[in-house]
Amino acid sequence: MAVAADKSRKPEPTQEATGKSRRPLLVIALIALVAAGGAGGAVWYFTQGQGVAKADKPVAATPAPAQYFALDPSFVVNLNGPVDGPRYLQVDVQLMTRDPLALQAMQTHAPAIRAKLLMLFSQVEPAQIADRAGKEALQASALAEVQKLMKAETGKKSADDLLFTSFVTQ
Repeated sequence: MAVAADKSRKPEPTQEATGKSRRPLLVIALIALVAAGGAGGAVWYFTQGQGVAKADKPVAATPAPAQYFALDPSFVVNLNGPVDGPRYLQVDVQLMTRDPLALQAMQTHAPAIRAKLLMLFSQVEPAQIADRAGKEALQASALAEVQKLMKAETGKKSADDLLFTSFVTQ
């Protein structure tokens, strides 16, 4: 009978067999837990960093609206150059600023601005303004003249830009 009792009893698993089957499961669970914690920490770190970076950046203020001052009437000057080429230049000029006080200053000093620009335009040769680059160079020179005059009169450049709204050579 002793033999029959031994056969009916199932052998109990040893600790070695039980430990081996639970260890890989436990290791995988620990790795998954550490990975999830690391991912959560990374998300928290990067979202905190972006919030601080956004708060540190200054918000760009929208510029004041542009205000234009037309120098009327048109500028008409004789060009220096050969007789067979263009001999006259007619230009309409507008000054742009974003400062209302500068606009008033430009209106006050309009006769001096006109005088400076007339002298500048009368020095132009037809070959200098034959292409776009030449016209843009003249525009830049005219703006520099206006800013130089306004700086001397008011202490500020006043004009932010100078625009040719009409440009005719004949």
